[in-house]
Amino acid sequence: MSDTQPQNAIIVGGGAAGLYCAFQLAKGGVAVTVFERNPLFGKKLRITGKGRCNMTNDCTPQEFLDNIYRGKKSLRSAIYGHTPQDVMAEFESIGVPVKVERGNRVFPMSENAHDVAARLENVCRRLGAELVSERVTEIILDDTGTAVGVVAAGTEHRAGAVVIATGGLSYPKTGSTGDGYRFAQRAGLAVTEKSPSLVPLLSDEPCCPALQGLSLKNVRLTVTDDEGREKYSGFGEMLFTDRGISGPLILTASAQLDFSAKACYNASIDLKPAVTEAELDARLLAMLASAQNKDVVNALHGLLPASLLPELLDKAGIDGRLKANSLTKDARKSIIRTLKGFSVAISGPAPIDEAVITRGGVDMSEISSSTMQSKKVPGLYFIGEVLDLDGKTGGFNLQIAWSTAFLAAKAVTASLLEIQ
Repeated sequence: MSDTQPQNAIIVGGGAAGLYCAFQLAKGGVAVTVFERNPLFGKKLRITGKGRCNMTNDCTPQEFLDNIYRGKKSLRSAIYGHTPQDVMAEFESIGVPVKVERGNRVFPMSENAHDVAARLENVCRRLGAELVSERVTEIILDDTGTAVGVVAAGTEHRAGAVVIATGGLSYPKTGSTGDGYRFAQRAGLAVTEKSPSLVPLLSDEPCCPALQGLSLKNVRLTVTDDEGREKYSGFGEMLFTDRGISGPLILTASAQLDFSAKACYNASIDLKPAVTEAELDARLLAMLASAQNKDVVNALHGLLPASLLPELLDKAGIDGRLKANSLTKDARKSIIRTLKGFSVAISGPAPIDEAVITRGGVDMSEISSSTMQSKKVPGLYFIGEVLDLDGKTGGFNLQIAWSTAFLAAKAVTASLLEIQ
């Protein structure tokens, strides 16, 4: 940069990554302006974790990297440079006390995502950051290909550094509509194919609308492809929707599936993972013996939630109106097989606007992993979900936002202070 260039920074996008970067820049004495297309800053942040805001995961940097699906190597500098514990300490320092729950998930003590977003916004303003509700339509490059500003509401705004924090394509109502990808491509950067991740899965099976709203806990889910190869296996909670299946287990599984090649998948749900087939057979025999003259669907009352039992019998090929005393050994085996593998054929993922995050984005080979600056365009930085980085549920994706924002802020501060 030349000495004639501005000594301020502009951030495009006032979400989690953008606000956290602005906080770090302002704290370091850099004049910073954040442009956000929404009147409300941190709009997506305010709905994360079902409104509770799973801020991060209280794990070591290596454990964090073990939970990253794409971009693991590119995140080493970011996560070791700004750990989950650093993030927790930062929020504590600005008046957001935190607590750690099951799975090392970190939440604000208030369990209110609005508190996190509002406090971050307020501290940015207090430190002198300018927060402007205008949409940026263009990144300005000079004759040397250096980023020197933006165009917002038809007006040019010059800066010594431009940071893109526009998010992905998930939750478009919060303002994530792909602006950052367009900026990157216009600047000559590669953007990988984008698809939904951490997303509900769709199914055409009639059992799904019949079981809509049913939540299952402590089940084992196994997803296989059309050749029977296991793609995911996990234990936890899920639920049925009118269009398919969702819940923590399903969202996690979705990140392991590739629908780009139109692959077919099958979800197999072990409804009784802690019970062996022999134990199940003994239990069925006892239940049938105590209700010999009842219909099977009534004789097995209590084995499963009431709405699930008829669907299980249907998948097992058994008429629920049969009398308990007429149920054969082979029929019992069929029930047991279905209990240990309730099958749901997957037709695809829900639309990307229903996904928690976007898979794909600005190619990390285009970005310096130590600064988050474009390798091709000096002065242009990318942070957060706009990048081709994603991880499991449990606070890992917000940690990506915090760590990449911190790294960019550190680099921008060093660059601008060198001018001074």
